[in-house]
Parts: sequence; structure tokens; C-alpha cells
Amino acid sequence: MMKILSRTLLFLYFFILIWVLFFKLRFNISSTLDEHRRSLNFVPFAAPTIINGEVSYGEAVWNFLFFIPFGMLLSVNFKRIRFLPKLLLMVAFSFVVEMIQYVFAIGATDITDLITNTAGGLLGLILYNLLNRFIEDKILDKIIVYSGIVLLALFFIMRMRITLR
Repeated sequence: MMKILSRTLLFLYFFILIWVLFFKLRFNISSTLDEHRRSLNFVPFAAPTIINGEVSYGEAVWNFLFFIPFGMLLSVNFKRIRFLPKLLLMVAFSFVVEMIQYVFAIGATDITDLITNTAGGLLGLILYNLLNRFIEDKILDKIIVYSGIVLLALFFIMRMRITLR
């Protein structure tokens, strides 16, 4: 049962991650595709968002935070895969997302995103490994999966409240 729950959670997380990265949580996907904002930035942390005249690295922070569960859920679901291949998978995933954004002009392609996404996933992998030293695999997996389910439910509740306003 736990394996089914953890795989389902990973699938839902992956789906939401794609939704966040490509469509910024919008339900009207065609509006995102109509924006055609193709940009490419190879200078790390050089293009912060300007909000009300002030520099904000909020998007970089959110990218970092959004990828922490990726590392943890990969560790829960793929125990036989070693640390480095999981990390490389996160780098590859983030790179592919950035390239798709560039090719289809559905967002800014930015090296900062690649760095923050990878760093967040790396932290998720490290956290799992550190916690696993003190907590047995099965118990840790249950904590992560049940916490993930609660967070996922809260995410949908909050998203629906915002949408209904």
C-alpha cells in the first residue's frame, strides 16, 4: 500500500511541478502559450524580478523550495538508485524543462532556474539521507508520504480558494 501511495504522490508532484514550471499554476494554458516570451540568460542570479521597484529573488527561492520534495520522493521511490544518478536525473529534468521553455517560448530560460532547481533537489536528497541515519526507512517513508499528501491537499485547497475569488 505504501509503495502505491508513494508512487502516486510522486506522479502527482511531478504533474504539479510541470504545471508550475510551464504554466505558472494557470488553468488557461492557451494564455501562457500566447505570451511568446523567449529569453535566454546564462548569467547566474543576474535577472531578478523587479516588484514595485525593488529587487526580488522570490522566484529563485520558490524554485529551490519546490524541488526539495523531488529529491525526497525520488529517495522514497527509488531506493536502489544511488545518490549521484538521482542528482543527475534532477539536473537533466531541469535542463529539459528550460530547453522546452525556450523552444516553445513559454517562459524565460535561465541558468539561475537550473541552479536553484538542482540545489533544491540536492537538499531533498541530502535531507532524506541524513534523516535516514536516525529514522528507519519504512517510518521515514511514511512520514514523507503522509506529509506530502497533507501538503498536496493544502495546496489544492489554497489553489481552489484563490481561483474561486
